[in-house]
Parts: sequence; structure tokens; C-alpha cells
Amino acid sequence: MHADIVFTNGEVLTVDQNETIAEAVAVKDHIIVAVGKNDEIECYIGEETRVIDLEGKSLLPGFIDPHLHLTIYGTNLLGISCASPDIHSLEDLFAEIKKRATSTPKGEWIRVTSFNESAVKEERFPTIQELDAISTEHPIVIIRVCNHTSIANSKAMELAGITRETVNPAGGEIERDSSGDLTGKMIENAHMQLFSVADYSEEEIAQGLKLASQVFVESGITSLHDAGSYGWGPDILQLIKKAIDSGDVKNRVYTLIGSLTDSESFVRHMIDEGAVTGDGDEWLKIGPAKLFTDGSSTGPTLATREPYDSDPTDTGILYYEQDRMNEILGEAHRKGYQITAHAQGDRAIEMLLNCIENALNENPRSDHRHRIEHAGIASPDLQERMKELGVVIIPNPAFIYANGDSYIKNFGDRVNVMYPANDYLEKGIPFAFASDTPIVDRNPLLGIHAAVNRKSISGQDVGVSQRVSVQDAIKAYTYMGAYASFDEKIKGSIEVGKLADLVILDESILSLDTEKIKDVSVVMTIIDGVVEYEKPLSHVK
Repeated sequence: MHADIVFTNGEVLTVDQNETIAEAVAVKDHIIVAVGKNDEIECYIGEETRVIDLEGKSLLPGFIDPHLHLTIYGTNLLGISCASPDIHSLEDLFAEIKKRATSTPKGEWIRVTSFNESAVKEERFPTIQELDAISTEHPIVIIRVCNHTSIANSKAMELAGITRETVNPAGGEIERDSSGDLTGKMIENAHMQLFSVADYSEEEIAQGLKLASQVFVESGITSLHDAGSYGWGPDILQLIKKAIDSGDVKNRVYTLIGSLTDSESFVRHMIDEGAVTGDGDEWLKIGPAKLFTDGSSTGPTLATREPYDSDPTDTGILYYEQDRMNEILGEAHRKGYQITAHAQGDRAIEMLLNCIENALNENPRSDHRHRIEHAGIASPDLQERMKELGVVIIPNPAFIYANGDSYIKNFGDRVNVMYPANDYLEKGIPFAFASDTPIVDRNPLLGIHAAVNRKSISGQDVGVSQRVSVQDAIKAYTYMGAYASFDEKIKGSIEVGKLADLVILDESILSLDTEKIKDVSVVMTIIDGVVEYEKPLSHVK
């Protein structure tokens, strides 16, 4: 049998149980058919075989990101991004919004994403008055980089039906000044509700899905777990399926069942429809039922058991009472769902663990693989409960790189148990690394870099006791991502019989100074045996 593609002379990190480093791999159709030494794979080379000489570079299983926001990332590309190198101040931002207003029909939304008040010269949020000065005929919303807070102008507030008399929603705040007037700042559930009226059209979603998928493919992400969009609810599943069927989305997708604006209704709808975790195929599959329990790690609005180091009066925001969470996710568990929730602070993690324990006590189930998304401050007592309950943790190492300086300021010594990968390894708690993009950069190699080095972007050490090896970090971004979706038998490692989802790096990742991992690039991405992205390679025959 001659292969379609053969890779030779490589550093093949198989991520199998023995962490085997091979030299060559053969792919036929969409399956890996041989892994081994160069001379063992020669027999798979025929006249029509494409042979790729890796020249010592790394070949890895395709990256699996188990928590990112596919539709949000894509639609963000349609708006104004504060990540632009041209935006250094509020003045720069206002100029971009004014420019967009001149080309946007009156009444249509102007959306700004990735805003970070600490990254602009003024080090503050815009005001509702400043946005109204730009336009009162366009609804304008500026979304903070955490996606948990926004600033809106008066037109946006009007469309959302929000006035100075509007009561704060549970788990959220409509900020007011000392006179009781709206400031335009919407926090947590108030932000989510505002965006329920600022959602995108079906055409915009389709465009965003295509753009996002291409970026993820170029980043080596062959599978992803879509952690939810604004609004849209169950309809988003059909839009993603349509995009996959048309080839606009090339990644394999595992969908978390929840919406950033109304997770409860989404979960309820899917339960009533009879859909359950695991329904679908190798390209699109139903994942866990998901809720939010608390806020963001950088707001900061996450729910902690002890006050923030930066503010002794603040312990964050909770979205649910314990009984209500038990009821919603407990029913999903009874119906066969994997269940999960966004839980950043230790108080929120404790609530979710209580919920999972209650669900398992009432309806025992083995190999449930219930998850915790993020698990930001995971204290030792919580880790013991994670182990006992058999949950899968989805931490975000790139948060340490991007936000480590603020974590030290806000949480002090608690950084030593933030996203504690080494503790998880030592205790045997399963975990899979995720980016949570667009909250931080989607690049898996940045996540691996952060997990291995545990340094902030400024170079500060952030809980260095939680460093892990390069191979452990790669496993958390490949095999364990497959494990988190019950797919480890078909993908996540380079083994005979598994799907041919592969990625080639531009150098040997095991030979590098670990401080340089973030600078490594993907040069080829193969999904289902098809080369979906490649840079020109002189050694390709």
C-alpha cells in the first residue's frame, strides 16, 4: 500500500502513552497508516506519494483548543479591534469610530472589540458622553478584552431598553454615576444582556466563521471546542454545520451548549429537543451543557472566597444561586449530558464542584468527564475534590503570559494556584489547555510557552512552581483536548489508525531554549489527510 503523504527525517512527537519520538509518518486517505523510523516507512512511498522531508523539524498531532469562541472571534474581525497597532489612546480609538460612522448607515451598530483600559495612554474607559459626541444615530458598543464588560452610547442603551431606572440584572451591574445617571458601562450579566440586542446577522456570522477558521488553520488548530457566542442559541449549530458542509469551516468542532447571553434557555432547548453530548460525527459534535458561574480574571469580577488583594471590599460576582445551578445542570446530567461551567474564582469553582457532586450523588455515572472551564484560582482543597469527582479541567496558560502582572496585583500569593498545571499532573487530575480566544491570542504555541515558563509579558515570574515540561504542555494541547471530548481513540496523537490531523513547526521544539517557544511558527497544517495550509517549503518533493 502506497501512502498519499509521507513525512521523513523529522522530530515526530507522537504523544502516545510512551511519549515516543519517531522519524517518519505515512498517511493514506484520511488515516495515519504507519509511524516509525525512516527505513520502516520507505515501503509506503510510491510514484504518486508526496514526500515531505522535515529536516529535523517537529511534526505534532494537530492542536486541539478545548475552549475558544469561534463565532465571536470571527465576528470580531468584522469590527474595530483595539488590538490594532494604530490604536494607542482613546483619541486614536475615537478617530477610528468616527471613520467607521461615516461609512455605516444610521441605525446600524458600530462594534469595537479587545479594549483594554490599561493599554491606552489615558488608562481609563471611554464615557457615554464621549461616545455620544461621536454619534447618537449609531448604536456604539466597546467590548473589553475579557468579553465581560462593555461601554455603550445612549443609542445602544436605548435599543437595549436600559434607562437610569432599569434594575441591575442578577449577576450584573448597570453602572451609574453619583447622580444616578448611566455611565454607559455594563458589567457581567448586564453586558451580556446589552449584547443580546447588538448581535450579528446570519450573513455576518457566516463571514466571521470563514475568517476565523482560516486563522485557526494557519495556527495549527485542527479541532476546537466552541465555547459559545452572543445570542443566537441553537440556531448557531445550524450555521456552523452549514459552514462545515460548504468547506468554509475546515476545523473539527465540538460545541459547548450555552450562549453568553442566555445559556439557561439554550441548555433547556437542547434538552427538550432530545439532543445529547456525543451526537454528531467527526466534524461536528454536541458537547457539554454550559453555564456561567462568575466573572473574568482581569475585570476582575471572578468570585473569590477571600477579598482581592487590590480591593478588600470586593469578592466578585456570581451568576447563580447554588440550588438553581444544581437544578439546571443536574437535569442535563440526568439526560446524559457532559456538564460544565465557566468558573474562574475559588468560590465559583467550589459552587460548580458542589453541583457536580450533587448530580453524581443523585444519578451516578462513570466516565462522565464533567468539566470546569478555566478554574482560575484552584486551591489545594478544590484540587482534591476535582480528583475525587473525576472532572476534567480546562485551564488557560496564555492568561499567565497576557495577564500575569494584573494577577499578582489583584490576587497576590494566589497566583501560585492559578491555572496550576503542575499540581494537576502530580495529583493525576486530567486537564487540557485552551486559549479562550479572542480573550487572548489563539496561538497554541504561546499557550505552551506560557505553561513551560510561567512568566508574564513583562517578564515577571507568575507561580513558577506550576511550570510543566514541553512535552506535557504539548499533550495538554493535543491528546487531552481529544480526551475532554471523548475523542482520544480517534485523534490527539500520532498513532496508526487515527485521523490524519497533523501540524509541522518551523524548527525542533524540543531543541529550543524554552524562552523562544512563543516565536515558533506553524508551516503546515493537515486536516483529515488534506494539506489545508502550508508555507513554501524548499524540501517538499
